[in-house]
Amino acid sequence: MADTMRWVNALSTRPSLEAAVREVVARSQAQLGSPADLGLVFISSTFASEYPRLLPLLSEALDLPVLVGCGGGGIVGMAGDPIQEIREIEGETALSLTLARLPGVKLHAFHLSAEDLPDLDSPPDAWAELVGVDPAEQPNFILMAEPVFSSINDLLQGLDYAYPGAIKVGGLTDGSGMGHGNLFCNGKLYRDGVVGVALSGNLVMETIVAQGCRPIGQPFRVVEGDRNIMIKIAPEAAQPGSTSDSTPLEALQELLQDLSEEDRELAQHSLFVGIAQSEFKQQLEQGDFLIRNLLGVDPRAGAVAIGDRVRPGQRIQFHLRDADASATDLETLLRRYQAQSGQTSAAGALMFSCLGRGEGYGKPNFDSTLFRRYITHAPVSGFFCNGEIGPVGSTTFLHGYTSVFGICRARQV
Repeated sequence: MADTMRWVNALSTRPSLEAAVREVVARSQAQLGSPADLGLVFISSTFASEYPRLLPLLSEALDLPVLVGCGGGGIVGMAGDPIQEIREIEGETALSLTLARLPGVKLHAFHLSAEDLPDLDSPPDAWAELVGVDPAEQPNFILMAEPVFSSINDLLQGLDYAYPGAIKVGGLTDGSGMGHGNLFCNGKLYRDGVVGVALSGNLVMETIVAQGCRPIGQPFRVVEGDRNIMIKIAPEAAQPGSTSDSTPLEALQELLQDLSEEDRELAQHSLFVGIAQSEFKQQLEQGDFLIRNLLGVDPRAGAVAIGDRVRPGQRIQFHLRDADASATDLETLLRRYQAQSGQTSAAGALMFSCLGRGEGYGKPNFDSTLFRRYITHAPVSGFFCNGEIGPVGSTTFLHGYTSVFGICRARQV
């Protein structure tokens, strides 16, 4: 067993921090049965005033080479003993501790502040030197950042530049911490920036990024755009330069006429734009789009502003989001993952879900229940975020209203 990758998790809802720490440490150590290489801790914001006490309590009970984590408005972990189930605890006291035995995996924990980041014109080596991990090691990353960390998009762009092909998952905390901070990294509590861990070697991380939307209508190509404003679009099937060009508002009004009454009502407050991330994929599917907010409409010009830059030639499609769409989206992606990977289990999994999901959709344990239906054996832990980090295509993005799963297993030799 000592040479086998193993993840375990324990979740406590005890109101006393000391009692919660004792419970998660005792249960996780009993399950693991050998020294851990990595610890991941997620603690609910109801404990915010006691965040400075968490790491000293854990260090008294555990000897961990690497321990990272954060606070969150909701906490995900495994409840029950001996039969465990995934629980999403929202708005209540909770502490989740994951311990992992990772033979053949090299771990490197780090904290970065905005002042540390290289200029975006810097070479990849500058980012690798900052993080402290050689790109040749092909690491994967778990990242947790404060919501006021304004350089998060620069960081993700820099990490993609320095570590192309590396998986990066995580999320922004809810900002709790009573001025003390809520980012934990190897015995220290941080108030700003980002904490993370790089994992390289005998570990594969696969992702499911469920943005909670379903496409409506047909795909379009951007004919004319300026920064984040779409000025002219045309149906994807139309020939370049044809008379089928229209303003986005005209296309949207025509699309709305073909929707059901229920979807037209939903479009009044839950309409989004999906930007296709592949230039070449002929048949676009759910998961192929980066979902962005529709920020505003110019009724006179018919232009539409969205929450990202646009450029001529990009493919876009309008989307709707609600609880049913979110469930369908996640289930579609889980089925596809299972069919493509052939896997129904993993060593461990991480879940980073938007604060607006879960009970916000009227159902507790909303995403984790679906996840367990397809990945039947894997301890899951994580937290509810103010923004979720995960890849779409080969690029890492900061999302909203999304659930990101990082699924970990040993490499198959």
